[in-house]
Formats: sequence, structure tokens, C-alpha cells
Amino acid sequence: MTSLDDLSAGLPAGSLRVDPEVVLGYASDTADLVQAGTACAVVTARTVEDVQHVMRWASAARVPVIPRGAGTGLSGGATAVDGALVLDLSRMDRVLEIDPSNRLAVVEPGVVNAALSLAAQEHGLMFAPDPSSWETSTIGGNIATNAGGLRCVRYGATRAAVLGLDVVLADGRLLHTGGRTAKRSAGYDLTGLFVGSEGTLGVVVGATVRLQAVPPPQVTALLTFGAARDAAAAAAAIVVSGAPPTLLELMDETTVRAVDAYRGTGFGPGVRAVLIAQVDEVPGAADLLEAAARAHGATDVALTTDLAEARELLDIRRSALPAKQQLGRTLVEDVCVPVSRLADLIEQVEQISRETGVVVSCVAHAGDGNAHPVLIVPEAADGEAQVWAAADRIFTAALELGGTVSGEHGIGRLKRRWLADEVGDTSLEVQRGIKAAFDPLGILNPGAVL
Repeated sequence: MTSLDDLSAGLPAGSLRVDPEVVLGYASDTADLVQAGTACAVVTARTVEDVQHVMRWASAARVPVIPRGAGTGLSGGATAVDGALVLDLSRMDRVLEIDPSNRLAVVEPGVVNAALSLAAQEHGLMFAPDPSSWETSTIGGNIATNAGGLRCVRYGATRAAVLGLDVVLADGRLLHTGGRTAKRSAGYDLTGLFVGSEGTLGVVVGATVRLQAVPPPQVTALLTFGAARDAAAAAAAIVVSGAPPTLLELMDETTVRAVDAYRGTGFGPGVRAVLIAQVDEVPGAADLLEAAARAHGATDVALTTDLAEARELLDIRRSALPAKQQLGRTLVEDVCVPVSRLADLIEQVEQISRETGVVVSCVAHAGDGNAHPVLIVPEAADGEAQVWAAADRIFTAALELGGTVSGEHGIGRLKRRWLADEVGDTSLEVQRGIKAAFDPLGILNPGAVL
């Protein structure tokens, strides 16, 4: 077996770390219920050549490699397995180019989402995908999971923003996919294949991404409801109302109470669901939004065009996860259904919570049907088993409503057992064949997805 000394010899000084405490710090992402294995070392890559050297060494040594960005993933996709090498890409963090004429950027994988948005803002542009972890998550991680965020209702998830990729394959070869053009029909869509592949097919070392014009002035609405089902129905109505939404974010009663305790927002006991919406400030848009909301039971409608007030409302929404993490260990879930079925999903999640006794707090990117039920692990000895039983019922409900078990977090190691329920045996066989073609030794993020 090739030794770690051989690996270190081809890397800059200090790139390889083997101290157990350091390695442990890189062994997990933020999925509470995924148990990390014991990795053998961490390599912090700074160049494409570093990554190629690592993969050539790993192929020769038959050592699993776990690509990692900021570690903000919620599905266990960057969790180490025993004996693996963790490949840290966070130091490959340069924005190489902003091209305003073609509305694109060229970046390394460790660029933080917020840093790209800040660089693009100087040209009146933005990177549209904005997961809740946008201030810390990396573009490489966003690509690996096909991350979404609040603006998906208008711009789609990360896949819609990726024009081309540079990928180091399992054997160390460098593959270029896609390019800088708005359209491309030359051969198979390898770019789309790598987006969402969670580091199982190759290591993304560069990306050419689409930028969007900063949207026009927005009207931000705080809509309150007596039931989460009503808020979900209102969101579906707003989508087809003719108002051009930029975001539609739902918080159920459990979330509202958690945010009240965490931030002191003081929504009050009569508020059992909140919908935060933004639409373009164009004639009639706010009226259409308000009419759709009131037709579905909105108890209060507050509109603002003030940027500071809008930021405060979005900060409230983004604080939902840390607020719920104050309640205990969490299983943060991510299911998506057709927008018209979101109200049914919310109702079923509430019923599952009542019947199982597991506290489930739900937020949703309601404009695209993407719900995030957060299950609080009971303190009982069988608490994890209770949570998984409730989660199983939620996944089943989402599939029965025509949805998916993952809208934007990925499968990772957390939800492998449910993938077959969604895609079926034939699809799994095809996906395993793709994996074998790109990674015949099975060293790229083994145990993730498949």
C-alpha cells in the first residue's frame, strides 16, 4: 500500500494533517444523526494539481476520498468513513473572473456563496442560489448537492446556474464540461450529471456559473394565518396569481414559537403560521398578492418597500433552523411536492407529529413546494428510533403526493434507504452503472447516495 509519506511528498508543506483531533474536526457535516467513521488524514488542497495528486495517490492506494467544502451539509454527504482521506477544498477560494457582458463568473469550489454574491454586486449582478447557509456554504458544496434556497421559486436550484465545470476524476484526470455559452447541445449533459452527484463521480475544482441581474425593487409582505395549511394554500395561489414572486417562505406554528423564543419576535399566540413573500414592485403586484392571501385566510397582511424592514423579515426566516436547534438534537429533513399539494403535505406532517409524539417543526420554500420538516429527537432511550419512524412516514407521504425525498439537501448517507422507494430498481441499476463508469474502484465518497 502506498504510504502517507508518498502522498505528502507531492503536496506543499502543511497540506497533509494526521493529528487525530484535527482529523476529527473534518469528519462530519451538520447532520446530527449520521455517525462519522475514523478518517486517516486530511489534505487541504489549494490547486487543481493538489487534487489530481490526491486522487492519483488514492487510486493507487485504494483509499476512499471524502470531498468537503464548508461542512454545512445536512444529509451526511461529507461524513467520513473508516480509513478515508478527507479532501478539504475550502482553501480553493478564488473568484477568478466576473464577466458582466455574459453574466457569468468563474470560481474555485471553496468560494463562499456570499462572497460570490458580493463580488457580483459590484456589477449589478448576483448568484441566485441562496441556501440558508449562504454566508458559510461553498459553491462547490452547493453544486454537489444541487442546493436551492429562498429564491428558487424564481431562479431554480443550483443546476440552473451552472454552465460548466472542471472536475478531477477518480484516477486524477481533469475533465472539462460545458462552457460559457447560454445554450449547448453537444453530446451528453455531463455538467448536469455532476451537479447533485455529491462527490461520488468526481471532485469539482472549478465552475463557470450563471449570474442574474439584481431584481428590481421589491414589495415584502408579512402574512399571518390561523393554520399552516392555509398559508401553504395561499402560497400556491400567489404563484398563479400573476404577481411575480421572488420568494415565498412559510413557517408553521412550532417554528413561529421557536423563533419567538430565540429572537423575541413576539408574533403572539393567535399566529399559527407565517408566510413571508416578496414580489416585484410593479403596478398591481402587491394587490394580487394580498388578494390571494386573504382569499385563503390571511389574518393580517403587512407590506413594506423598506430595505431594512425586508432584511429583518428575511433574517427572521433564516433564523428558523438555529431557533429549532435550541429545542434539542434535530433531524433536518427536506421533501418536495408539487406546489398544489404542499397544503396536503403540511397537514399530514402535523398529523404524523400528533400520532407519533415527535415534535416536528416545519418551514417551507412554499413557492416551489419544498418543505423542511425538522424533527426534534426525544430524550427517551429510543428517541432516534422514534424520529426515524416519524421521518419514514413523512417521506412516504411526500412520495404519495407525487413528490421527492430530497428537494435540495441531497441523499448523502442520511436517506439512502429511501432512494429506491422513489426512483425504482431500474433507475438504481442505471445509477450504479454510471458510478462504476466514473469510479470503478469505488473510492469517491463511498456510502453516499448509493
